[in-house]
Amino acid sequence: MASRRTTKRPRSESKLGKKLLKVSYEKTEYDVTAISASSGWSPENWKEQYENVKKMRESADAPVDIVGASKLADDSALPEVRRYHILVSLMLSSQTKDEITGRAMEQLKESGLTVGKINSLSLEEIGELIYPVGFWKTKAGYIKRVAEILLKEYDSDIPSTFEELVALPGVGPKMAHLVMDLAWGNVTGIAVDTHVHRISNRLGWVKKATKKPEDTRKALEEWLPRSEWSDINWLLVGFGQQTCLPVKPRCCDCLNRKICPAAKKLISVKQDA
Repeated sequence: MASRRTTKRPRSESKLGKKLLKVSYEKTEYDVTAISASSGWSPENWKEQYENVKKMRESADAPVDIVGASKLADDSALPEVRRYHILVSLMLSSQTKDEITGRAMEQLKESGLTVGKINSLSLEEIGELIYPVGFWKTKAGYIKRVAEILLKEYDSDIPSTFEELVALPGVGPKMAHLVMDLAWGNVTGIAVDTHVHRISNRLGWVKKATKKPEDTRKALEEWLPRSEWSDINWLLVGFGQQTCLPVKPRCCDCLNRKICPAAKKLISVKQDA
């Protein structure tokens, strides 16, 4: 068995509790195979804004480009194992920085990241391997339960449909859309995380302000050409990590500063301060 690195944990978290935090996701009722019907509305300047984001992302050196889900899977592994790596990396990534997700994935792969191997590990052992990702106790439970389902129902592979993926413990709509794209090469919808949600509202890419990522997904799919659905997550996540930060966005360095509604307000407030 390969040696594995473990990170020292606080004493109070030395053992996994039996209770798992219950996480519920909003049910999505839409035809994932259908091309969205255009509402006739599209954001002003969106094409220019989009091209500017592409230019700012040309260096591809944001954390998502180095330790994002698509980079953490073992490309030399069997196809079904690689697909499983993508699923697990996305399950770990929720509310966790990419760098921490990357370290957890390396430890899992060193231990042997396959459905069979994870089934043979205890919750405690899985927890030690993925700590300190956000909600590591809960995620250890989800990973264990998902491995059991994949072994029994999918011959150690992962589901090949959005509906089956989102039915797995700990897998929400955003993860399921990303898995469909990255693992199966099938774009079923726009994957909206906190970065995509925040930036879409700042740029005015939603007809009216949205409060939930799922509402943002629906709003984007009404007008954004389907050809861009796959790239938009990668583009905006990296852009959000480097420029359009959650707090103190670097508007003065942004190519969209003159055509972004939020930038105009933020720069104006800064100048008046």
